[in-house]
Amino acid sequence: MKQNVTLSIEKEIIKKGKVVAARKDTSISRMLAELLKSMVENEERYEAAKRSAFQLLKKGVHLGGKITWKREDLYER
Repeated sequence: MKQNVTLSIEKEIIKKGKVVAARKDTSISRMLAELLKSMVENEERYEAAKRSAFQLLKKGVHLGGKITWKREDLYER
């Protein structure tokens, strides 16, 4: 479902935006809608990646190797 939104944009920007839109064979409205959609999708992907990274950090990553020593062997008391 689509909904209209009212924006306040400087006249000069609108004028230049119309030229850009005409070159792309689209409208200012469609360009703004696509830009906003892209921004929202990028934000959602970023948040998903951040959640995934935090889960991985909590879980930890085994980087190989084995501990072949004991703490007592390293530190004399």
